[in-house]
Amino acid sequence: MSHALRTAGVRWALFLLFWAALIGLSPGLLAVGGIAAAAATWISLHLLPAGPQRVRLAALIGLLPRFLWQSLLAGWQVARLAFSPRPRLRPGFVAFHSAYPPGHLRNTFATIASLMPGTLPCGESETEILFHCLDVEQPVLAELAEEESVLSGVLVRGTVDG
Repeated sequence: MSHALRTAGVRWALFLLFWAALIGLSPGLLAVGGIAAAAATWISLHLLPAGPQRVRLAALIGLLPRFLWQSLLAGWQVARLAFSPRPRLRPGFVAFHSAYPPGHLRNTFATIASLMPGTLPCGESETEILFHCLDVEQPVLAELAEEESVLSGVLVRGTVDG
């Protein structure tokens, strides 16, 4: 099976699963969901064509609890900073050397890293991503390295099949 066909099949199945989770599993609605999933797959392949990168689905599912927990912690930390009578912040920029080259994988990492409290990606070069931080005295670079390490088990650079 070609890489593009396999990618389309996986995306269609995931869109259909998402549809079923939102709408339900009755036969009539599932038929409509199949059509909606096909349309979503077609659009997604035009917006993000199949490439050499791939996602390990089991690792992605395993990342979900960490993602939810990190999001909860980030919200708590930002709320604590916002309501602190005297916030001790040292805003500034840090440059993170990413293992990912510019492209989809790096953009995915930067998007997930933006959920860390007080960090926002705001530029990049061939080898680095520039992050704005609320407090540069925090271990931001170490936290970014940990996030990239965890994500490396989910996002895989590879070669396109046959």
